[in-house]
Amino acid sequence: MLEGLAIGLAFIGGLLVRSVGLPPLVGFLLAGFGLNYIGTEFGILPEFTGEVLHYAAHWGVLLLLFSVGLKLRLGQITQSHVLGGGLIHFAVSVGIFSLGLRVFASLDWSTAILLGCALAFSSTVLAAKILESKRELTSFHGRTAIGILIIQDLLALLVLSTWGGQTPSVYALGVLFLPLLRPLFYWLLDVSGHDELLVLMGMLLALVIGGLGFSSVGLSAELGALAMGMMLASHPRSSEVSESLWGLKELFLVGFFLQIGMSGLPSASDWLFAAFFVVLLPLKGLLFYAILTLFHLRARNAFLGALSLTAYSEFGLIVAAGVPMLDAFLVPLALTVALSFVVAAPLNRSAHTLFERFESVLCRWQTKKTHPDEISPDLSNARVVVFGMGRTGQAAYDVLAGGVPEIAGIDSDPYQVERHQTEGRHVVLADAEDADFWSTVALDSLEAAILAVDHIDAKLIATRKLRQRGFDGPIITHAMYAEQAEQVRQAGADRAYLTLQEAGSSLAGHAIDCLQRRLGQTRSGRPLADSGEGS
Repeated sequence: MLEGLAIGLAFIGGLLVRSVGLPPLVGFLLAGFGLNYIGTEFGILPEFTGEVLHYAAHWGVLLLLFSVGLKLRLGQITQSHVLGGGLIHFAVSVGIFSLGLRVFASLDWSTAILLGCALAFSSTVLAAKILESKRELTSFHGRTAIGILIIQDLLALLVLSTWGGQTPSVYALGVLFLPLLRPLFYWLLDVSGHDELLVLMGMLLALVIGGLGFSSVGLSAELGALAMGMMLASHPRSSEVSESLWGLKELFLVGFFLQIGMSGLPSASDWLFAAFFVVLLPLKGLLFYAILTLFHLRARNAFLGALSLTAYSEFGLIVAAGVPMLDAFLVPLALTVALSFVVAAPLNRSAHTLFERFESVLCRWQTKKTHPDEISPDLSNARVVVFGMGRTGQAAYDVLAGGVPEIAGIDSDPYQVERHQTEGRHVVLADAEDADFWSTVALDSLEAAILAVDHIDAKLIATRKLRQRGFDGPIITHAMYAEQAEQVRQAGADRAYLTLQEAGSSLAGHAIDCLQRRLGQTRSGRPLADSGEGS
């Protein structure tokens, strides 16, 4: 019964909201409230429903944070705009929320401060999920947002340790020696192969060593999963581990959104509480934007980073559940988080379009000084530029480099850029979706552009910007779906090849080549077994 209702409601809810342009997770939240209503009104759900969803939700969050950690390095959270931005926003938010709750809700100071802390956090699950879906986790604004979220998670751990009675044990010091085991973890990844053992290895690291291991010594399981991912971020197979866990992570995260709805059926006062704080969401985002621009981030990265940090956090629910004096606020907080997801998710999906629309207004907030990571590279001598240096971009670069020495690659992932530079390729750090990049980069010698970036929005923006700059040379790209290929062609691209069709055509070409060689060898009288093609 539980499986049928949970999966059925989640699917129907996700399908309905997607049909009106909202992300499926909004439907999962609504399905959670529907599941709660069915259980309360008809009593047909088993008693262990909440416990099952709790485990599924917990596993989903741990796998998500482990996947995020696989794409991070420690240096990203020690940068001034990340550390300073996270701490300043938290302090200001707690101050404003606490004072407001004390004055207008007549709460005592302890309760007001703790509730202010719960509302000051931003959603790690929503931000990471949206950034990952747009392939922006490793972009500058993505790294900034995730770094700030890590700072907030550490603050949440501090709050729980202080007020929730979760004081770390003396054995917690043992986690400091985990880096000494990195060679062992690397070896285990190397011998795990590419199939089910790799999946089990990822779950072992995320759920057992990271989650269970950290919680057993009084530390946050979420922090443990993130730390294990960061330990393995530099391993060559880290991306493969993340991809192997993708399906499991998505499935268990459905349980997370259902669990929020199962927190309880809201009363009228709960709806009023949630509506009030949802109205304040723009102020939360504006504060992030103002702080990030003070740290010299350009308008685009400050806007995209702030927008991804706008929603209220599931860690606020964890804090409320772990601190006894906030028990009465668990349901209104759950409703507040759910409604903030409903508002923030569609806005984040249209983030680049929103920035283009309000670019002239947002750019007025920029400081004259530019953050070092946002200074546009010099591409004035490049005849061909490859945008996006993943596997597809690298393959295109390597083929062209043999005949066009004046070639350059662009990628927003600093670790990809570092790897390519080490291997001798001319690859620079830049973001093809950044308006500031297009307004300042020199492309005097450009004759052809190859768009190998993954996300359709990045292809469209790069194509439009190139044409707006007056570039009339060929723009070549690829797409997974025919409708996306047509969109890019309408934006100004000369060729938009379908990836899988091109792969099939290439395979057929290799087969024809092999058949022709075998036919030629047979006519020359050479035995097929001696041709090296097999017997």
